[in-house]
Amino acid sequence: MEKNEILIQKLQSLPKKSGVYVMRNSEGQVIYVGKAKNLKNRVSSYFQKTQKTEKVTSMVSHIYDLDYFVTLSELDALALEATLIKKYQPHYNILLKDGKAFAYIKINLNDDYPKFEITRKLKKDKCKYFGPYISGISVHEVLKILNLAFPLKLCSKNLKKVQKRECLNYSLGLCSAPCTRKISREEYHKILKKAMDFLNGKDEEVEKILQEKMQINANHENFEQAMLFRDRLKMLEKMKQRVIASVPKYFECDVFAYKSDGFMGAISMIVLRGGKILGVQNYAVVNPSLDANDAISTFMTQYYDKNKIPALVLIDEEFSYAESMMSFLKERREGGAFAIEVPKKSYKKRLVQMALENADNFISNSLSKERQKFANSVGACQMLQSSLGLSRYPKRMECYDISNISGTNSVASMVVFENGEPDKKSYRKFKIKTVEGPNDFASMFEILSRRFEKIVKDDQVFGEKPDLIVIDGGKGQLKKAYQAMKEFGVENIEMISLAKKFEEIYIPNNPKPIILARNSAGLKLLQRLRDEAHRFAITFHRSLRTKAATSSKLDGIKGLGESGKKKLLKKFKTIENIKNASIDELCQIPRITLELAQSIKENLNK
Repeated sequence: MEKNEILIQKLQSLPKKSGVYVMRNSEGQVIYVGKAKNLKNRVSSYFQKTQKTEKVTSMVSHIYDLDYFVTLSELDALALEATLIKKYQPHYNILLKDGKAFAYIKINLNDDYPKFEITRKLKKDKCKYFGPYISGISVHEVLKILNLAFPLKLCSKNLKKVQKRECLNYSLGLCSAPCTRKISREEYHKILKKAMDFLNGKDEEVEKILQEKMQINANHENFEQAMLFRDRLKMLEKMKQRVIASVPKYFECDVFAYKSDGFMGAISMIVLRGGKILGVQNYAVVNPSLDANDAISTFMTQYYDKNKIPALVLIDEEFSYAESMMSFLKERREGGAFAIEVPKKSYKKRLVQMALENADNFISNSLSKERQKFANSVGACQMLQSSLGLSRYPKRMECYDISNISGTNSVASMVVFENGEPDKKSYRKFKIKTVEGPNDFASMFEILSRRFEKIVKDDQVFGEKPDLIVIDGGKGQLKKAYQAMKEFGVENIEMISLAKKFEEIYIPNNPKPIILARNSAGLKLLQRLRDEAHRFAITFHRSLRTKAATSSKLDGIKGLGESGKKKLLKKFKTIENIKNASIDELCQIPRITLELAQSIKENLNK
């Protein structure tokens, strides 16, 4: 990469102190955030003519500018790096955004009669959390075992007031009825302690209880209930099989190991609680750090931002920020000792080896898919920037489509892709308000005018400002959309259209189309974006048509609800028959008053 003068000056002025550096592309977008014990040595090494991994080379080719922040300590650098990654979401950093958070079982011990519940959000609320339950063990199955073994409260009723009678759960033996004080608070908490012991790894008593209940139900020929206990016993047996040989019975820790093939890497995580494996999770990571083991520290700061920190973390190899990471996590852990270890022997070493083998296997079997995913998302965005001569990387792309039949129920859709992947929470749908009849050009002008008006007013109702707008259609639709942008004086947004017949790409003020190769990842990304916008618009249009088709003249009559409409149609069969019925006949329908009957007649005879 040819370094510009500004970048050269900044590289020369870098201090030899700890801190955080922020890499930006030519458009000022943050593409990577890193930390360093020595900012000058670390950042300069990216630009030295030495052998680098494919991913580092790719990132360096897009660096145009950089910022840096000197920190007082390595611990401060670690915390600042995590904050900036969370803020900017750079696509070259490890980003934990795999949808749902891990599940925990939560209990509030401050309640007189606590209940167990499933949650995916840890809070500093003095509640006790068990987990996380990740791939391999279903948290719902664990809760079912608890509910069958221990008759604890299942409902959410406020038990400060004594209830008049017990619910069905008491009759089924699933609850000890604290609501009617069939059990004292002290006795209830004794049962609760046994349930918590089970969640901490003691499963012998639970197994004994389930076997006894299964036998009792079988003896009473209540075979369906007996089979329920049998199934829970099978699940309990699967949990017992996750015990690792030689591991202490109540041992708990998280294990992390990292493997890389130079382009992409994998982090494998094992969660142990009560001497059992609660799950194993593998993550594909893109990380152009020059020190591969720093990937673990970056990963851990993000993971423990949302998950419970155990007393011990095992890692496969020492990394440069291990001591700072230990202090960072110890501050955030709620009480008790904490340590990070690189084990050299015993069962701890075997656990790390297991994680390494999982990461290695994941790279061998799964990362070809991750490479393809990267090529089809971030890689395709980079390709579009180059192929179309875009001034900036199209991180946020918005695509617009119009849908109607003969001009009726005209609607439009706005679909958003971030870094080449759908961002469904940002999708928007519109009803066309000012256009009569089937006029896609005028409809496109209306919708883009509404979008640009929000941008001018800095109104975030449609989300942040896009880098690239894609119009579904040819030169005509593009011309109208571009006209709307100019009328509102919006700048620094690029716009193209994609014409479906020959997949031609048009840019404003240029009659000649751009033709990308049919197998181009950039073209395929645009096609996915366009097809998604079309699907979203069609779905909205169909819902409006269905609503219109099922509506009737009875809709909108004040005081006439759905139940009343159904009763009228059941009695008179058609709207015409209702219209011809007398006031007295209408009043024979339950809840149709004289006033409402007169209103119905007036509305139908308009």
